[in-house]
Amino acid sequence: MENSTSWIVEFYDLTAKLPQVEVKGIVVLGDVHERAVRNGARHGTPLIMRTSGMVDPRVNLFFRTGPMAAARPSTWRRYAYSLVVWLNFLEVFGRQWDAAAAGDVEAFKDWRVTDRANDGRVAPASFDADRAALNCFYSWAAVRYGVVNPVPSGRWARAGRPGDDIDGRRGSRDPLRPAGATRRQVKWLLRTAFEQWRDIGLRGYGFDGVRPPDWSGPYEDRDVAFVDGLYGTGLRLTEWASILDVELPDEGSDRFPRAWLAAACAKGGRNGRVYRIPRRVLTAVRGYLDPQEGSRGERVRWAQRAGRYDQLTVRRIVTGYNARSRVLALEGTGGPVRMSVDVLSPHERRGLFRRTDDGLEPLAVWLGRDGLPKHPHGWEDTFTAANRRVAGAWTAAGREGGPPLWCTPHMCRHSFALKWFSILSMVWDNRLAGFTAEELKDYRAQFGDIWYQLAGLLGHADPSTTRDHYLEPFTRLDVDYLMALLDGEEQTAIEVLLRAVTVDSGRVLTRTDLSRPASAG
Repeated sequence: MENSTSWIVEFYDLTAKLPQVEVKGIVVLGDVHERAVRNGARHGTPLIMRTSGMVDPRVNLFFRTGPMAAARPSTWRRYAYSLVVWLNFLEVFGRQWDAAAAGDVEAFKDWRVTDRANDGRVAPASFDADRAALNCFYSWAAVRYGVVNPVPSGRWARAGRPGDDIDGRRGSRDPLRPAGATRRQVKWLLRTAFEQWRDIGLRGYGFDGVRPPDWSGPYEDRDVAFVDGLYGTGLRLTEWASILDVELPDEGSDRFPRAWLAAACAKGGRNGRVYRIPRRVLTAVRGYLDPQEGSRGERVRWAQRAGRYDQLTVRRIVTGYNARSRVLALEGTGGPVRMSVDVLSPHERRGLFRRTDDGLEPLAVWLGRDGLPKHPHGWEDTFTAANRRVAGAWTAAGREGGPPLWCTPHMCRHSFALKWFSILSMVWDNRLAGFTAEELKDYRAQFGDIWYQLAGLLGHADPSTTRDHYLEPFTRLDVDYLMALLDGEEQTAIEVLLRAVTVDSGRVLTRTDLSRPASAG
């Protein structure tokens, strides 16, 4: 669909140093970044344009005013890509976006999901992002420009706010939402499966457990520590990707040291919260951070020699940190400045540095190969590459069809939820010991309290999100059945519970043993 009039999207990078170009006869425009900020752009704001360079300022204003102006960069990216696909779809039929009708949206849905002529078809669940973006965009445009919203009405977003897609009324199904687009299509990984995926995809092993002698993994310690952290903490990708080294707890003797997730990094951005880092994960992160043995130190030294940190136009120098109050001391133009880590967004955190004898050093834990703090969305490429490597190892093992093992960042979070559901269930079982039948009945009527505990672990404001979106298969199981499964030693009990749920759901991935013959089916 791409041609000279196709639509594309770029994103403002206010940290990049732009080259100074002097062209005779052309009026100097001044600092481009300053002009962009005056026009409402922020770091990460999308700029949608044609490949010819022409823009429709009305489209780009969507990301700078109204509800979207306060959205997170991850929402901007998701909605911007959806709008670009929509604009290019309309371009094929010579239709302008402000003249689109309901039939165009229906045709777009068919093309995106079911049209066999489209090699880029997406799953019904993926189309949810498109329909949410279109509704939010046209709800905004209807108010600002009087454009008719072509998105069919039904269970739609409240006032077109990003992230909302129902109006609270029951019984009215969204007519544009594909039948297969259920929010409960989630997957989990047992620990054995996760570790096998990690070892093959990120550490270079094969399904036979052997690593070739020519394996090269220069960022293996970083990638392994990062995915172990996602699986072990249950944090969202952007949350775990945005931590600072000063926020890491001391290892100590606790199995699950306490850490603080800053409010500006948590989803919703309203409140911070405590989370736990398994000691083995913290040890892996500390290994990666080791200035001599870890790969991070090597990248920092390379960037210092190349002057990468000195070239940044946006950076703040940190001179100290109070762990008790969670307040940073920074250099300011008028003297020292104190700032809580709770107000620092993921983008601002990538601009924090300290002075060392060798030069500047980032406070951000996770660095890219250029020594600069790694963007959260860049980790998607790490998972994609790991899944591709697992698929290659599956083929190399002489197996046909797609590999039965893969992982995404959100699968790590779902797996964390499933594990703690099992543990909390066992804890509640112990609390029920010794109750009479009547007391047991009354107490089990309050068993839903477990969802409040899980919601706290996952950072959900509403426990129903935990129940309905993360652990929906468990809501079908009788409490007595759950309790029976959890008898015995903890690890074995948890595995039994998880495997019991997988019998009909097919949603939990288990370790693949190539010593067993492949199924004929």
